[in-house]
Amino acid sequence: MTSIALFGAGGKMGVRLAKNLQGSRFEVRHVEVGEVGRKRLQDELGIRCVDEATALLGADVVILAVPDTLIGKIAAAIAPQLAAGTMVMLLDAAAPFAGHLPDRPDLTYFVAHPCHPPIFSADLRKNGVPDFFGGGHAPQSVVSALMQGPQEAFALGEEVAQAIYAPILRSYRVTVEQMALLEPGLSETVCATLLDVMREAMDEVVSRGVPHEAARDFLLGHMTILSAVIFKEIPGQFSDACNKAITFGKPRLMKEDWLKVFDREEIAESIQRIT
Repeated sequence: MTSIALFGAGGKMGVRLAKNLQGSRFEVRHVEVGEVGRKRLQDELGIRCVDEATALLGADVVILAVPDTLIGKIAAAIAPQLAAGTMVMLLDAAAPFAGHLPDRPDLTYFVAHPCHPPIFSADLRKNGVPDFFGGGHAPQSVVSALMQGPQEAFALGEEVAQAIYAPILRSYRVTVEQMALLEPGLSETVCATLLDVMREAMDEVVSRGVPHEAARDFLLGHMTILSAVIFKEIPGQFSDACNKAITFGKPRLMKEDWLKVFDREEIAESIQRIT
């Protein structure tokens, strides 16, 4: 049986992974340094944690479900205990991209990150319960990268990724550099920033007298239909008035060189701040 050592098992992300790995074909050893996290695992999932040395002994895969700022420190600490061929799996491209992993050519480094359920998914809510994050009942896609290691190791990494992020919609193979373009580039620097701006815009029209609930319903409703058209979820086109508003609004809101946020230097600076 393939064995997994799950570090940070009692954290917010770790608990999600631990829950999805229950009942899988993998033997999972859970590591959590925090008392609150250990208690959460015991109370919610009936899982007892083990010490680091026990978890790592003969482990085939080590998943680091820990904050980006701790990955370099933890990876360096456990590397001497890992046998050649062990797969170290990261859940984000930031630390690998920034070079925070130990120089161990005999280890396999694999990165897997969820796409989260798409906004048009019919499965976002089940029995009235939302699963916006994924890993619950709403299918989501996943992107995976084999940073180093033999090509045949990708199949194992992808299988683990599909288990921890299940249910899976689609699975994509990318490079670590491409994953960094997706996050923080596309998802955070661009998407999260523009969504935050839209929230500020909503607050502004509320401050000018529009009732809060009316402004919120108006904005979220238009986000749905406009997104459906822009991302070709439905056939359709914008009105002439809307197209004219976009033509005027884009240069008013965006710098001409805004696409430079995807330049490698910009991505590297963003990741340096994160890690």
